[in-house]
Amino acid sequence: MNELGHSRPPLLAETAAETYRAVSAGVPPDEAGLANLVDLGLVAPDPYAPGQHIAHDPRAIAQNLMTAALADLAATVDRIAQIPTVEALAADYDPHRWYGGPGSEYLGTPGLMNARILPLTDAATSEVYSSQPGEPADRDPEILRAGAERTAAACRRGARVRSLYNARAHEHPQAREHIDDLIQAGVDVRVIGGAFPRLVLLDRQHLFIDNLVVEAASAHSGWHVSDRAAVMWARMVFELMWDRATPWQALHRATEGAATTARQRDILHELEAGYSQQQAGPRLGLAERTVTKELAALRDRLGVRTLYQVMAWWGRSPERDLP
Repeated sequence: MNELGHSRPPLLAETAAETYRAVSAGVPPDEAGLANLVDLGLVAPDPYAPGQHIAHDPRAIAQNLMTAALADLAATVDRIAQIPTVEALAADYDPHRWYGGPGSEYLGTPGLMNARILPLTDAATSEVYSSQPGEPADRDPEILRAGAERTAAACRRGARVRSLYNARAHEHPQAREHIDDLIQAGVDVRVIGGAFPRLVLLDRQHLFIDNLVVEAASAHSGWHVSDRAAVMWARMVFELMWDRATPWQALHRATEGAATTARQRDILHELEAGYSQQQAGPRLGLAERTVTKELAALRDRLGVRTLYQVMAWWGRSPERDLP
């Protein structure tokens, strides 16, 4: 493409290859492709035989063309890098309107998500907010240590680091130990029950969310959102969740002696909201068999026989307010 966006003609005209073969073989060539070959340096007039041409080594010509093309490409990349400075002039052209930014980008694999999130997290200087609604599970200790160190480094840079976890994390030994380490490093941690959105917010500029758009995509694909209006709206949502969450340090005291576990409370909240057992599982990241098992355990704990009796107890229980 040239500077105006128009396509350039092909290097070799339609008949140029046949013309080159004729010149190389000493056969009088078709004049149609001769000018193209002369322009490229593939053939030249024979100084000792007027009206005839001699062929040059195409490998040397190809190398020269590649060198020139790479130089053009480097110049194009440099020009692309300067385009945002032109776009920034919009603030002076139309100062009473705000443009939020380029929008969002789909990242289709966990690798692409991590490759985008981790460098931006390492560069964050003011805010690192995250919410992790997933079911806690055993993870590679080395990965956890690396994550804790990355988070501690953000704290040392002076960033405010806030992390929201599912209350079920408190009942998982490895997750509990990991969160204790984060708190020691200076992270503010709170917990919340029930379903809530997964997100990462960095410096009020970058938002990472789960994929809800592309069908049949990887389970851990997502979107990088850089539109300022959307990022700040998500930050408000995070603040609302944060305000109703329970500080990690107060969770043990709040739940001590409770008849229900955090997982059971999540299930009961889903049933109370009108979802079936089959629907509650996927919303909480649990298998249907796990939901059935948890409800059976709770019936035994309460000494009742039916789910209706469990829900009747739940409707009057102060444990409804626990995370």
